[in-house]
Amino acid sequence: MTATAPSTARVRATALLPRLALVLAALLATLFTAATPATAHAALTASDPKDGVVVATAPAQVNLSFSEQVAMGGDSIRVLDPQGKRVDTGELRDLCSGSIIRYGTALHTGLPNGTYTVAWQAVSADSHPVSGAFTFSIGAPSQTSVSLAGQEAGGGPVGVVYDIARYAAYGGFAVLVGAAAFVLLCWRRGAAERPLQKLVVGAWVTLTVATLAMLLLRTPYTGSGNFADAFDLSGLRAVLETKTGASLVSRLLLLGAAALFIAVLFGAYARSQSAAAGRPKVARSSGGPNGADTAKDTNDLAFGLGIGGAVVAAGIAATWALSEHASTGIQTGIAMPVDMLHLLAVATWLGGLTALLVALHKIPDIEREAVQRFSRVAFISVLVLTVTGVYQSWRQVGSWSALTGTSYGQLLLVKVGLVAVLVTIAYVSRTWTTRLAETPAGKSAKVVSQRDVSRETESVTVPADPKRAAQLARQRAARANAREKQVRDADSDRVGLRRSVLAEAAVAVVLLAVTTILTSTEPGRTAELEAGSTSADTATAVPDRAVKISLPFDTGGPAGKGTVRLELDPGRVGANAVHLWADTPDGQPLDLPEVKVAFTLPTKDIGPLPLVPERAAPGHWSATGVQLPLAGEWRIDVTVRTSDIDQTTVQKNVKIG
Repeated sequence: MTATAPSTARVRATALLPRLALVLAALLATLFTAATPATAHAALTASDPKDGVVVATAPAQVNLSFSEQVAMGGDSIRVLDPQGKRVDTGELRDLCSGSIIRYGTALHTGLPNGTYTVAWQAVSADSHPVSGAFTFSIGAPSQTSVSLAGQEAGGGPVGVVYDIARYAAYGGFAVLVGAAAFVLLCWRRGAAERPLQKLVVGAWVTLTVATLAMLLLRTPYTGSGNFADAFDLSGLRAVLETKTGASLVSRLLLLGAAALFIAVLFGAYARSQSAAAGRPKVARSSGGPNGADTAKDTNDLAFGLGIGGAVVAAGIAATWALSEHASTGIQTGIAMPVDMLHLLAVATWLGGLTALLVALHKIPDIEREAVQRFSRVAFISVLVLTVTGVYQSWRQVGSWSALTGTSYGQLLLVKVGLVAVLVTIAYVSRTWTTRLAETPAGKSAKVVSQRDVSRETESVTVPADPKRAAQLARQRAARANAREKQVRDADSDRVGLRRSVLAEAAVAVVLLAVTTILTSTEPGRTAELEAGSTSADTATAVPDRAVKISLPFDTGGPAGKGTVRLELDPGRVGANAVHLWADTPDGQPLDLPEVKVAFTLPTKDIGPLPLVPERAAPGHWSATGVQLPLAGEWRIDVTVRTSDIDQTTVQKNVKIG
């Protein structure tokens, strides 16, 4: 029996398949390490009263300040007494002013002494829920029975399902956009191929179902954490009024337009491609009586699909850019279009590569020109990914010091090192793949040809007993698999490729683990700013020299902004004199209705030691004989009142002794 070598096109397609599988593995690792957005959730930056403070009298309200805009409701701030009973009025007060993000809630009057718990929950501007809790005491600390364990926002089973839906939506978007782009830009005849049609339709279904799931789960995800609340109509109505809810609804509407695009792509356009492929070769090349008109109609339809598809794809990408990380932080006007380009480039590359792999696996007669065209499209996508990825990294890290001095930056360096290792292994894998692609036809003839398989199948007599027939079929399949494994193991090039791909997979697993930690780590830019703020909150007294500090304040009312300058002289253990000056933003003296000062040494449970300085001149107050009994890090709280209802407390830590 003479063995017939496979056709040249099939040999080339078979040789390209390992290379594309290799690229897909590297792409998945790169996607999870480079394209995953870093966490940029809002953080609680200040509170009044502060965490752990002991106040002499009950405050009238509790105020919380955040690093970025948040969405809060009536129950977002809860204040509980030592027995766990709510003592707040449930009325949320919006105290935001300019760049200051502050919310508060009023407390009931006549609160007894003891330790009170403040539990808060909000939704960041990047759509992620955040929550936390702290305590303060009135008069003196006490035992408390309040337990807030297991109430973290966005966690639990609902959080797991929501995250799965989120990643399924990203995957569906990538395959939907990339596979459609592959058909229109690289292989138009693929519109008539059933495997590619199933791939695109499956991606559309995945994205649609994931978006619906996120919309329904939004209420329990940002609130109670109970699946039953997914069908709460009032909660759904509230979600639709948020930026995230509007983005999800917009995505569903755009997916309706995408369904029309798919229908035309795999309907009229696929029929035109089938008709073009069915014409004689001479007629197709010369145009024929109707060939030119048919080709023109096909090109016009392809152009219209390309423009319409690009608009729909950009719109869907914008639903992420306008509602998540790119919409918060610095340079949002640049970050949002950059994020759209990043998502579209990822989709074109990953989804197109997926479509090409499906075509090579199930459609053996794919033209080599289609692979070459996709190579050019992928190269452009990689360039866009590189430029947008560098910008996104800079936006999250911000400085060289944050790159080396924060946990986020250090993890990013580890990730870059792992990517370098991955690229090195990928280069080795590419060498093995090139050798396989250049394998002579004679060497490939070792593989059993399709004609041989057909002859072997025809020579086998099928028994009448169905069980016996099934047994013989399994035996033939086992023999075929054994022959393929024998040939594969005898080829040193294939063995080398398998080993290098295995090494790539191991590195990719580590990269995925590092990225998982990275996404839950505070961005370097934010961490550095908070570190700078913390260090700025602490001053060290110099012997025989007065301590001088400046404290900007904003009470939120009219003419409520300014700066308090405090001087503690001589700034040591024992008696000290205190002078305060209040200035307007333009440096003019600000005569405030009331200024109060308190000194607290938390490490020794001393304080707060209240002080009401006397007015010495407009915008100037002073006091003498202020006793600081012990050395340590004292916290100085300055309460500023600019009207009958507008006041705030600012603080600074000073090391004495």
